[in-house]
Amino acid sequence: MKKLIMVSNRLPISVTKKEGALKFYKSTGGLATGLSSFYRNYESKWIGWPGITSEKISKEDRKKIRESLLEENCYPVFISQSDLERYYYGFSNKTIWPLFHYFIQYAVFNKNFWEGYRKVNRTFAEEVVEFARKDAIIWIHDYHLMLLPRMIREKLPDASIGFFFHIPFPSFEVFRLLPWRNEILHGLLGADLIGFHSYDYARHFLSCIHRLLGYEHMLGQINVEDRIVRVDAFPMGIDFDKFAGAVKKPEIQKEAKRIKKKIGDRKMILSVDRLDYTKGIPQRLECFDLFLERNSEYREKVTLILVAVPSRTGVEHYQILKRQIEELVGKVNGRHGTIGWVPVWYLYRPLPFNKLVALYSAADVALVTPMRDGMNLISKEYIATKVDGRGVLILSERAGAASELGEAIIVNPDNREETVRAIKEALTMPEEEQIERNRTMQERLKRYNVTRWAQEFIDRLEHTKELQRALQVHRITPQVRKRIIGDYSKATRRLLLLDYDGTLVPFAGKPSRAQPDPELRKLLGGLTSDRRNEVVIISGRDRKTLDNWFGPFDVNLVGEHGVWIKERGEDWRLIEPLKNDWKEEIRPILELFTDRTPGSFIEEKEYSLVWHYRRANPELAAIRSRELKETLLDLTQNRDIGVLEGNKVIEVKKVGISKGKAALNWLEKENWDFILAIGDDWTDEDVFEVLPEKAYSVKVGFGFSRAAYRIESPEKVRELLGQLGGKSDE
Repeated sequence: MKKLIMVSNRLPISVTKKEGALKFYKSTGGLATGLSSFYRNYESKWIGWPGITSEKISKEDRKKIRESLLEENCYPVFISQSDLERYYYGFSNKTIWPLFHYFIQYAVFNKNFWEGYRKVNRTFAEEVVEFARKDAIIWIHDYHLMLLPRMIREKLPDASIGFFFHIPFPSFEVFRLLPWRNEILHGLLGADLIGFHSYDYARHFLSCIHRLLGYEHMLGQINVEDRIVRVDAFPMGIDFDKFAGAVKKPEIQKEAKRIKKKIGDRKMILSVDRLDYTKGIPQRLECFDLFLERNSEYREKVTLILVAVPSRTGVEHYQILKRQIEELVGKVNGRHGTIGWVPVWYLYRPLPFNKLVALYSAADVALVTPMRDGMNLISKEYIATKVDGRGVLILSERAGAASELGEAIIVNPDNREETVRAIKEALTMPEEEQIERNRTMQERLKRYNVTRWAQEFIDRLEHTKELQRALQVHRITPQVRKRIIGDYSKATRRLLLLDYDGTLVPFAGKPSRAQPDPELRKLLGGLTSDRRNEVVIISGRDRKTLDNWFGPFDVNLVGEHGVWIKERGEDWRLIEPLKNDWKEEIRPILELFTDRTPGSFIEEKEYSLVWHYRRANPELAAIRSRELKETLLDLTQNRDIGVLEGNKVIEVKKVGISKGKAALNWLEKENWDFILAIGDDWTDEDVFEVLPEKAYSVKVGFGFSRAAYRIESPEKVRELLGQLGGKSDE
C-alpha cells in the first residue's frame, strides 16, 4: 500500500488549551469531514495546523500534541501568532479569498502578507519532506498552500504531487491583478495534477497559465520543463449514505418533528451558510422581503430559517456583514411580522450534525444562493436527506454544484425578480415533480460520492505519473549517455546533425536574436576541430544570418528549413530549382493576419514567408494561427506550395523541401560509424524520419516525436555535446 500524505491548512482534529489543559476535538468544514474516512484507507499522514499558535503551548505541550495526533495519523505544523496573522488572516483571507471570489474591492495587496505566506508554505514543505518517501502520494489542498507543490518538487523531484482547489479560480482579468501572480502559478505547476470543482475554474487556470507564462495545453495537459502536468475538474461529492441514513435515526426524526411542530402548518424555507460576504445572505433576505411584499397570500404561511455560522469574527468586513444581516432580519420581521408569526428565524451559531440534518429533513425549500462558491456541499446534503423525495432546491448558478444539480431551480443571485419567482415556483411545485427532480439528483450524488471523488483524483494522479514515466523511459539516462559517449569515442567518421533555435540556444522573441554566445562558440570550436566529425547545423534561419554567425567555423549549414545547403569550403546552393512567383499572392494574406494580431510579424526569406506569433496575446494567437493555417491550406491545396507549422510560427514554402531532404545530402555520402541528430520541433521530425536505425535521434523537450530519446533543454544538449568533445565546461 502506497503512503498518502494529505496536506491542508487545518487538520481534521483541532487543539485548544483552557486552564492549562489541552483539549482535542474534530474540526468543522467540508474538507476535514469529507476526507476523514478516506485517508484512513491508506498508510497515511495528514499534515496541517492544529489550530493553536506556538506562543500558547510549551515544549511539553508540543510533545503531547504530536503524540496524541500521531495516534490519529495526523502531524502538526506549528505556526506563530505573527505568521498566522500574515499568512492566514492576511494573504489567504484578505488577498486570495476576496480576489478569487470576485470581491476585488476587499482585496488587500500587502507585501508583508505575501512574505508571511511564503514563509509558512516553506515551513509546511519542510514537514512534508521529512515524512515523504519516494513512492508517496502527496495531496495538497486549497489556496492557503499554493506555493507548496514547487517547494516540495525542489526537494523531491520524483514525488507524486496533487493539488486541489476548493474555491473558485478567477478569470484572467481578475487573477492578473495579483502582484505575485507568476510566483503563484509557478508554485502550482510543481504539482503533477491540479484539480478544480468545475471545468470553468480549470479553464480560467489554463488561460492564466497560457497568457502569463506562455504554456499551451492539449486537452488539459501541459508540458512544464521536463514533466507533464494535468489540469482537470473533479466535482467534490458528499458522504451520501451518512446523510440519507441519518434521517432514519429516531433522535433525528424526533428533532425534525419538533421543528415542524414549532413551524406549524407553514411552509419552511431553509438557508444555511457560514457568515461570509461571498454567500449572498443580505441579497437573499432582500429577495424574501420582496417575495412577501409581492405575494401577500403567503403572509403567515411561510417561514425562513436563516442559519449563519460565525466566521472570521475579528475581521472588519465580517463584523459589518453581521450587523447588516441583523438589521435586514429586523427590517423583514418588522415589515411583515404579526402576533404569532415571525417571518425570519435567525440563528447565529454553528449547528451539530443531528440538528442540521433535522433541519434539512423538515425544510420544504432550501435557498442556496451564494454570489460565488467553489462547490457548496450544503445543496448536496439537503438533497441527500430527502428520502421521501419531497423538497425543492433553489441554487445559485455561480455555485460549483450548479453544474451537477441541473434539476434544481437555478437562479442568478443578482437577479431579485428571478429569485422571487423561484421562491414562488418552489412553494407551488407539485410533489410528483419534486420527487422526479430529486431522485435524479440523488442517483447522481450516490454514484459520485466523496469517496469516489477522492479515489478518482488519486487514480488520475497515478495515471499522470505513469504517463510521465512512459516518456521518461526514452530520456537520456546516465546509462544511455555513457553508451552514446562510448560509441562516439570508438567511431572514426561521425555525423552530427544539429538544429539551432530551441536546441543549441533557447527560443528568442525575434529572428535577429539568439546569436551564438561565447560558450556555444567554444563548444562548436571543440567539435569541428576534430577531423573525424562532420557537423551540420540545420536551421530555419536565412543564409545571410547563418553566414554571419557561423562563418568562422568549419561547419556545414542548412538554411530556411532545407532550401539552402552550404558544405564546408563551398558556396551556398539551392537544394533544387525554386520559384518565388507565389509570394505576391500569399504575402497580403499574412499581412492581413499580422494587422489583426498585435505582436505578430512577417519574416521574409528568399524562398519562404514566415508568420511569427510568439509575442502576440497567446489566446488570440491560438485562434488566428488556426484561421491562417486553414486559409493557407485552402489556397495552396492544388499547388506545390506547403504550409509548415513550427514553434509559434507558420511558414509557407515549396512542397518537398524539408530538413530531412537536406540531411540526406550528408547521410548518403558515407557509411558513418556514428550519427547523432538533435532537434526540438516538428521541422526536425523530417530529419529523424530519414535516419538509419543505428543513429541516435534526440528530441529536446516533451511532446510526441519519432526520436528515440529525449533531453530536457538546450542547456542539457550543450552538456552532452561538451562530453562528446566540445569541452564547453572548461
